[in-house]
Amino acid sequence: MSSARFASSRALSPGIWIILLLAVVSTTGVLLMPAPERGGAVLWTFIDYNGKNYASILAAWNRAHPDTRLQAKVIEYAALQRRMLTGFFSGTPTADLLEVERSIANRAFIGPLDRVGFVDLTDYLRADGLTDEIAPAVYTPWSSRGRIFGIPIGFHPVLLAYRADLVEAAGIDVSQIETWDDFFRLLRPLMFDRNGDGQPDRYLLSGWNNNPNTIDILLLQADAQLFDPAGRPTLDTPRNAEILARLVSWFAGPNRIAADASDFTFAGNRQRLEGYVVATFMPDWLAGSWRKDLTPLAGKVKLMPLPAWERGGRRTSAWGGTMIGIAKSAPRPAEKWELVKMLYFSRELAETNFNEFLIVSPLRRHHHLPMYDRPDPYFCGQPVGRLYLDQENNVPTRPSSPYTQEALRLALDVLGTLKQHAEATGRYDAASLEPLAHQLLAEAQRSLLRQIARNPFLLAAP
Repeated sequence: MSSARFASSRALSPGIWIILLLAVVSTTGVLLMPAPERGGAVLWTFIDYNGKNYASILAAWNRAHPDTRLQAKVIEYAALQRRMLTGFFSGTPTADLLEVERSIANRAFIGPLDRVGFVDLTDYLRADGLTDEIAPAVYTPWSSRGRIFGIPIGFHPVLLAYRADLVEAAGIDVSQIETWDDFFRLLRPLMFDRNGDGQPDRYLLSGWNNNPNTIDILLLQADAQLFDPAGRPTLDTPRNAEILARLVSWFAGPNRIAADASDFTFAGNRQRLEGYVVATFMPDWLAGSWRKDLTPLAGKVKLMPLPAWERGGRRTSAWGGTMIGIAKSAPRPAEKWELVKMLYFSRELAETNFNEFLIVSPLRRHHHLPMYDRPDPYFCGQPVGRLYLDQENNVPTRPSSPYTQEALRLALDVLGTLKQHAEATGRYDAASLEPLAHQLLAEAQRSLLRQIARNPFLLAAP
């Protein structure tokens, strides 16, 4: 097929027509949206509590800037994503400031740098001497091709929350745990069959092979990267194959140690209260959620660093994240930058986020605050804030590719196929599964590269 004929077939493909139709419809919808009051400005956020958190800060801003009064509007998660992307891709106005979660933000990075809908904040940070305020790895989800487009509200290191009452009653000393192998070996006595049905009535870890959060946490901790620093997919690496092969025995076979105690569900919370799972992956924001919603566990739970994959390895990971950015359509972006600093760099917000939600600030200027060293009765008197802040320089870099979710989905598919193969053959050891993992990851890599190549809007980076 000639190159001209190939280009024509791509341009006339059903997928392209669907994309163009959606763009027309979405643009029409944006044009019909009510505009902010003349002279005012708007912040879109999907987190209800932030509208309340920002009330006093915004009031102070509005008193000092009566001509650019700003209001925060809470918008449902999916609707916020649609409105933001529609505005960015059609060139129509959005809110002046946007507070968005990681999986929404990275969709803005799908084209060349000059088409990203957020204002590039890199030079603003440098001019104000703020580039060292946040650890470099914490910026990566909000950056593309070396440029920073958002300021994070936290860096969300992951620790392991465990039922200290069960562990200590069994005489287990968690200070002897450095690796996952140590963790499974020392805690396995907690798995026993009370009712004689041949299955444990308790498992050591909450998580499952089809849960993207579980697998993302573990791959990041192991430095099993799905993309390289330039944003190119790297699914088919030896490290990815090794980790996925090792994970199979966590979820299947005679030595299985994990159970699917779902987060944010009645059933999952009931399983935790009943001691069905001993340990749970715990970012700072989830610790705050437990303290509010799982009050019967107060004084029964402690935190510890994640066991490492190998001795001397990384003892944390990352889960979740939200940034604030300035839309390119916003007038007077330098003024909006001052508002971003007033919001996200304020001590008031750092104190509110920690005292209410246990979210530790990513800003080094706040890490000395005494609240982070305050014993927390819920976690048996541990200084929760300091435990999370101690992991600041160990948090892994995370990709910002718009294809991150698809790459993770493909990794989950590979793990699911490996599990099925292990169950069919009775071979659960990693050495037996690694060759198949390599093969499946190579197929996944080719699949992802085909998807990227078919995207007419993903142009070569400058």
